[in-house]
Amino acid sequence: MKKFLTYIFKIFLLILLIAVLLDGFYTYVFTQSKNRGKIETVVNSKKQKYDIVILGSSRANNHFVSQMFEDKGLKTFNYGMSGGHLFEASLMLKLMIERKYEIKNVILEADLNLSNDQESEGVAAKFLPYIHCSEVIKDHFSKEKNFKELYYIPFYRYIKFDSKIGFREIYQISKGEKTNALDNLGFYPLEKHKNGNMKNNIVNLNPLPHNKYYEEIKSICKKNKINFIAVMTPMCENVVGMNYFDKVKKDYPEIHNYENVVVENKYFSSCGHMTKEGAKLFTEKILEDFFLKPKQNAY
Repeated sequence: MKKFLTYIFKIFLLILLIAVLLDGFYTYVFTQSKNRGKIETVVNSKKQKYDIVILGSSRANNHFVSQMFEDKGLKTFNYGMSGGHLFEASLMLKLMIERKYEIKNVILEADLNLSNDQESEGVAAKFLPYIHCSEVIKDHFSKEKNFKELYYIPFYRYIKFDSKIGFREIYQISKGEKTNALDNLGFYPLEKHKNGNMKNNIVNLNPLPHNKYYEEIKSICKKNKINFIAVMTPMCENVVGMNYFDKVKKDYPEIHNYENVVVENKYFSSCGHMTKEGAKLFTEKILEDFFLKPKQNAY
């Protein structure tokens, strides 16, 4: 019996050693990645200077045309992330501050994403390779239910989120394969599709009265003297439950409502996402209201 237990113990130690080595190897590879996506680009970057940083979900990623800001002499990057929530947007801004970014303006898409304060697992997973490299990332995840497993069990996070940060991603990073996430200064243009979903029902959607991560972003901007511009972005004319935006305005009067700036279906790829042409019209209006007129600080 004693020999058997000793054997089991040795097997356990071997597995633990392999897990530690694999964890270290995977983490090292991710710390060398700079052209795969927006998260690793920020994590592995040094001090940057921006006139405008754009944050939010796909409704930021697809709606703010970065080059139009650049054409007006405003250094801009769109850090909106498809599928992302305010949990990830807040963490991105924290990482920029940790890396001493100098930012004059933050434009935050704040509308449908105000209805929850949970992480988006698929997007949040991409921060996890760096959880031992950054106190900011560690602290941000520290209140999540599975934090202890993710932080203390070697290689667990890479197994759990294999589709996002597993072997395939390691292989592509090692080969130096790029994605299109950083193209167009972070803006991802959409085209009109015949089969695009042009109906949406948000009747049962309600904004949280005090979204934790929205308030974090707002507070970080105030503390670091960054002009904070929160906007609601357009939806197509077929949406049912558009009074959601009135609810947002009631709970967050400082958020600027631009949901009706572009409404015609011809400018939408799907009901919640504009085409490149719609995004240009929307961005033109944002430029006109906030950057081509005498500036008014959101505070």
